[in-house]
Amino acid sequence: MGRRWWMKWYSWVILVAHVFAILIFTRGFLLTRTELPYYSRGSDISQSPCFSSTSTNHSWNKPVVDRLVIIVLDAIRFDFVAPSVFFQEKKAWMDKLSVLQKMAFAEGSSAKIFKAIADPPTTSLQRLKGLTTGGLPTFIDVGNSFGAPAIVEDNFIHQLVENGKRVVMMGDDTWIQLFPHHFNNSHPYPSFNVKDLHTVDNGCIEHLFPALYQDDWDVLIAHFLGVDHAGHIFGVDSMPMIEKLEQYNLMLEKLIKVLGSQSEPGGLHENTFLLVMGDHGQTLNGDHGGGSAEEVETSIFAMSFKKPPTSIPSELDTSSCKLDLDGKKKCTSSIQQLDFAVTVSALLGIPFPFGSIGQVNPELYALGAGTRNLDGINARDSSNLSELEEWLLNYVNVLCINSWQVKRYIDVYSASSVIGFSSEDLLHISNAYVQAEQNWANSTKNLLLHRNERSHTLLPALTRQIDFYFSFLSNVSELARSKWTEFNLKLMGIGLGTMLISLFIIFLAIQRVNNLYTTSLLSPGGSGISFELIFAFFVVAIRACSFLSNSFILEEGKVASFLLATTSIVRLRSSIMKKKMLFEAVSFLLLISILRFTIEVGLSKQAATSLFLSASPSWVLGVAPGHPLWTYMAEIGPILAVILLACLLCRTITSSIFGGLWKYITMATILSYVLIAVYWGAESSIPTLALLLQGMAKGQIPRMIYAIGLCQLLLFVVAHFFDKDRELDYKRSLVVKTVSILSAWSPTIIILSGKQGSLVALALIIGGYCIVKLESMEDSDSDAIFTFNPLAITQWNLLAVCLFFATGHWCAFDGLRYGAAFIGFDEFVLVRQAILLTIDTFGFSHILPVLALPFLAVCNFLFGQNDHGKDFHFTQLSQMYMMHGLITATTVTVTIICVTIQRRHLMVWGLFAPKFVFDVVSLVLTDVLICLASLLYSGRLEDDGTRGGSEN
Repeated sequence: MGRRWWMKWYSWVILVAHVFAILIFTRGFLLTRTELPYYSRGSDISQSPCFSSTSTNHSWNKPVVDRLVIIVLDAIRFDFVAPSVFFQEKKAWMDKLSVLQKMAFAEGSSAKIFKAIADPPTTSLQRLKGLTTGGLPTFIDVGNSFGAPAIVEDNFIHQLVENGKRVVMMGDDTWIQLFPHHFNNSHPYPSFNVKDLHTVDNGCIEHLFPALYQDDWDVLIAHFLGVDHAGHIFGVDSMPMIEKLEQYNLMLEKLIKVLGSQSEPGGLHENTFLLVMGDHGQTLNGDHGGGSAEEVETSIFAMSFKKPPTSIPSELDTSSCKLDLDGKKKCTSSIQQLDFAVTVSALLGIPFPFGSIGQVNPELYALGAGTRNLDGINARDSSNLSELEEWLLNYVNVLCINSWQVKRYIDVYSASSVIGFSSEDLLHISNAYVQAEQNWANSTKNLLLHRNERSHTLLPALTRQIDFYFSFLSNVSELARSKWTEFNLKLMGIGLGTMLISLFIIFLAIQRVNNLYTTSLLSPGGSGISFELIFAFFVVAIRACSFLSNSFILEEGKVASFLLATTSIVRLRSSIMKKKMLFEAVSFLLLISILRFTIEVGLSKQAATSLFLSASPSWVLGVAPGHPLWTYMAEIGPILAVILLACLLCRTITSSIFGGLWKYITMATILSYVLIAVYWGAESSIPTLALLLQGMAKGQIPRMIYAIGLCQLLLFVVAHFFDKDRELDYKRSLVVKTVSILSAWSPTIIILSGKQGSLVALALIIGGYCIVKLESMEDSDSDAIFTFNPLAITQWNLLAVCLFFATGHWCAFDGLRYGAAFIGFDEFVLVRQAILLTIDTFGFSHILPVLALPFLAVCNFLFGQNDHGKDFHFTQLSQMYMMHGLITATTVTVTIICVTIQRRHLMVWGLFAPKFVFDVVSLVLTDVLICLASLLYSGRLEDDGTRGGSEN
């Protein structure tokens, strides 16, 4: 009995080892920057070398606006706001926010459109944190996006409250989670129901316009979510997206009209500044989180109701201009989101956040502070330059404060943090600051004190001083972007070492099983290491080594399909030589080709989700994309596939091996399949089909399927412990249990995957059948005890990887299908939605393949060929799970090595870190499933200690 229990419990030891290794490595690798518990205060300005404020409240600089309205349109792409002339091809969603373009390019308007560049990752939490703190958010915050913690470091909102500004918020409740005690008044709405396009937006509109007529606030924040949710569910090129943009256009038109009507001298909004901005962009499929141009490029529309600042010095102008169809010049500028917090703080005259490393943007600051038209002004006429001098003087002083604040933060951070920046980096930025400060103290400041005597040299001196500050601030931001994260190499080394030890433990476990049961991985007859083992080793090694390249990580799905196709060609060669199972070998190769195509679709971010069937290249068959044939194929195909699955399962349970509770467990799945067909039919875009099923309770069907699946799992546990026939035949029992557990899981996974789910399930069945059939061909030629073929396990593993990418997922947070978490539910509950999202993400790639692995162990029994005893099958299954776990752990270990090597790579947070997170989650999930399988499939076999694998 001891041997068998050891084989059961080794998987739990491996799970603990992996969890320990991952936690330790993550603690070293994903260490966030040290959040310093320091806050800027008004009195701190006296320590700076800049001109002191004469204000009694110690404001850092003179405020230039009195009130601020911030309208956040979540996931607004730059091409939603900028004119279509800035892009190569006009799309349906462009020029819908026409009121912003009208105001930005109107004669005499103090408005401007900016392309705002965000720093990845581009999830809402990091962007809001970055916008308000002025710092670079760290990767670890991605994990907090579904439960945002309060911001503890200094930020723009905190400074508003500390300096007596009254803040009102409405919309996305993430603001309340980040700033729980900062708002004088708030109207939060739940933000995680991506299927709800209107609740948050309508709530914002309901409270926004009444607030515009009130004087009980200084800063108003309204965060709209409709565009973000429309992108997640329908994509950018969709009618719901266009309708949302048109709704926003009407809302903004009314907003600007209301503000403008009260902007006269003495009016409520005489000195109000309007910002309409996005927190990040989105891909065409509505995803965000990564670092692609579509995701990081959003926009800021800024408008003042004072006289227009029609020009600033050309050195400070970042405008990019195009001619429209009427020959009129239209210009937009650019800004880094990193600069937002400090720029808005300067406009309001409040202290800059202590940890901000941005710089005050001259163009955005000019809209609030104001300049005059420089066209035709004689540079030698000092009287004509007085307004420009005043503005530049104010801006230089703001930059002086800005640079002093950033230098103070860098010094305190380096002294307080465990690692901080290197001495070379600190010396470099210190020299840049000293140079700027010396020029300020020895030249510019002295010139300003005597500017009436030297007016002809004032403008060049101010411009030169601005260049010095820009140089220092840009050096700091570049340094922070390249070396911000602190890596604890000791913890990373311990974690990596533990992973390597776990690989050694798994290998020893396989060897021990071989010794216990006198079996071996050697070829039949023990003549040497088999070709299959060598080939499998090289396939796994090639895939693992590909993770060293960021390009191969981006193409990981293609790499896996190529390697799987290579193994299938080896199988095809063997099939041809033995003149056996040629149909299965060819079918498997054809299936891989189809998966390769779907992976290609996913890589183009037209993923095999809601867009897969409609995005398929109809030109292959010569059928027009809008032809009704595609609509019928997209709607009827998945329903026919799920009906086929029900028929296959019905045929399976009619076998004599099914009886008792096992039969009822499996029959319940047929009911779930019928419910899925009804659910999809009721949601069909085919009018006849939708009309036929319109009376069905569509919203309740997914919940019914979840409930049936849960009951099936409970019945499985009962049958496992109490079914009287469980010991009669281990091989038959193993088949029955495997079919039952897969049938319990499959309906939930299929419905969460959308209409592609039934097709992917068929692909998994066909692929698994081919691998099992071809494996039985290899084993049938020899009576020697050969526990399993490593190549078959490798193919099983690669097929699972291909299914992950073929279902439209990829190793990035914008590769998660958030809409799946709300199938059957409208309200957000963290645990429930996290479970559904996990099942959708890893259902076809981990849950079903791992639980289906016993089919490989009993392949000979399934196809009526030479068979071994029950003890042998238990041994074989244990080794198969060990090998599957070893392959998964090996690839994850190489991923850990890669992120260790590439920790200073430009793409570390945009690519390597997300890959690391997905891989370690998949490893832990695989280990958990193997542990559960060791309990579910072990049975209660008596360990006679003598039979080994000889029982027949």
